[in-house]
Amino acid sequence: MQTVRQLLDSKPSRSLVYVSPDSTVFQALQVMAESDIGAVLVMESGDIVGIFSERDYARRIVLQGRTSAGTKVRDIMTSRVVYVTPQQTLDQCMALMTEKRIRHLPVLEDQTVLGILSIGDLVRATIEEQEQVINHLVHYIQSA
Repeated sequence: MQTVRQLLDSKPSRSLVYVSPDSTVFQALQVMAESDIGAVLVMESGDIVGIFSERDYARRIVLQGRTSAGTKVRDIMTSRVVYVTPQQTLDQCMALMTEKRIRHLPVLEDQTVLGILSIGDLVRATIEEQEQVINHLVHYIQSA
């Protein structure tokens, strides 16, 4: 089973995308759009203080009648951030995402942010792993 570290090492881009808690929601949405991502870390002085996602926007801006230009990220971000460590397996990450009903998991090691995994990253890695197993089984059957 693949670990979080192995998946992070295989990702093409490891640049960390984040915003300040004092950024406006509009600014955070611009960063997310430019990076083509569905969530962004909220960091202050190198520490994660929250995570802001498209779901936060839909539920806490649109549905509550707020404006994205007039609302700070700190006012609507998810401040209880669920995270994983590099040693955890992808199965553990999938189980955690399912249990917590979340789509993004920051990866921390010794309080340092190494990256973030999306549900798409995990699904893609799982499919690749299953394809390898299938190919090995087909090869084994054909050579028997």
